[in-house]
Amino acid sequence: MTADILPARYRDPERIGHGGMGDIYRATDSLLGRDVAVKILADRYSQDASVRERFTREALAAARLSGQPNTVTIFDVGEHGGRPYIVMEFLGGGSLDDVLRREGAQPPQRAFTWLEQAGRALDAAHTRGVVHRDVKPGNLLLDREDNVHVADFGIASAAGMDSLTMTGTVLGTAGYLSPEQAQGDRATPASDRYALGVVAFELLTGSRPFEADSPTAEAAAHVNAPVPSISARADLPREIDRCFARALAKDPAERFESCADFVAALRASFADAAGETRQFAVAPAPTAATRALPPPRSSNAMPLLAALLLAGAIAGALLAYFLTRGKSSSSPPAPTTIVTHVHTVTTQGQVTTVERPVTITTAPASPATTPAPTPAPPASPSSQSGAALNNAGYAKMQAGDYKGALPLLEQAVRKLGGTGVIDEAYAKYNLAYTRYHLGNCTGVLDLLDQAQAIEGRKAPIDRLRSEAQQNC
Repeated sequence: MTADILPARYRDPERIGHGGMGDIYRATDSLLGRDVAVKILADRYSQDASVRERFTREALAAARLSGQPNTVTIFDVGEHGGRPYIVMEFLGGGSLDDVLRREGAQPPQRAFTWLEQAGRALDAAHTRGVVHRDVKPGNLLLDREDNVHVADFGIASAAGMDSLTMTGTVLGTAGYLSPEQAQGDRATPASDRYALGVVAFELLTGSRPFEADSPTAEAAAHVNAPVPSISARADLPREIDRCFARALAKDPAERFESCADFVAALRASFADAAGETRQFAVAPAPTAATRALPPPRSSNAMPLLAALLLAGAIAGALLAYFLTRGKSSSSPPAPTTIVTHVHTVTTQGQVTTVERPVTITTAPASPATTPAPTPAPPASPSSQSGAALNNAGYAKMQAGDYKGALPLLEQAVRKLGGTGVIDEAYAKYNLAYTRYHLGNCTGVLDLLDQAQAIEGRKAPIDRLRSEAQQNC
């Protein structure tokens, strides 16, 4: 019976998922010899000719997005046995819903990377006139490199599920509905951005902002309840509250203009709370993508910095800061309270200091998988993802082992090259920095240009480029 559910081309179907829209099967494409994922419209929908037509139309519209960054590629759209189906790439890493169920709240930098990737796909779709309408963790799929790909563009609309007008079918995702969808209005790009804000809230806290005992109550809260303080629910800086107040605004016009703007605001809030400066980059959580290190400090900054480090209280604060924030992904972090008393700013070669108390409490980063009772042996570099290799290389850079960092970062750049994800920018900057530090100028300027093309204009990139242009 199962073998007949798909066209003969797709052999050995195995059901791997089930939802309100239908079932998802893993099968082998016998013509191309690859595994694929096939979504089949549920039988209760397929008996309605208008729903079948909308499903196929939306699937074809979504297929136009194939090839866009962080978007699940659609290979085929058709109908078999009176039931429409969509054939997609099989990613094999599960979904963010699986991660949340298994691990709960995620380290901020890991969450930001996933949100950046999902936001890139949504922004690209919106520029092409496609609205997702059902952004939720279950539709954010992971590949084996831990990168997010957005699936099921427009499929909720195909079954009339983009609002509460079909109560019996939509309540399973009421937790992510924008206020306008919950009131029966048509979804817009701003609705997708609202839903991504809900996903962000859940990734950072382990729960949705308006989570309630009943889906109906949760949907109503999206319309009427004030946006809760995320910092009050989790060990997060208060600066982030204003990001979510805007992302989850009741009025679509008050929300961020793009998903990229939202994620950039989240990163900026964390940087501001941590007292991030142009002289010192804040090291991310151990399991997160690693930010670029700043280049060597210029000589005119050294006297003042040396004087600062001689001050006992300040030295103690800085030491605590770097010891807690700069551990590699292989070291399990302990809960630590960090107090930084000095904020340094460099403007046109002049260093000034501002004393500003900043308190940040870091919780242990959730592991990527459920931890085993005993530590597993470290994975060989060739088996690690590009992001993991970059993290490992960055840890060696912080320890002063640039020779040890070099091969790890070179492998990270090879694995991440051409992906366009933020980890690629970090890895290329770190490799450029390491080569320059070791006196090797090969490709340094090209790496910096490529990092800037992904991450945008950053002061550390500009400074290292200026030094390399003078000395290489």
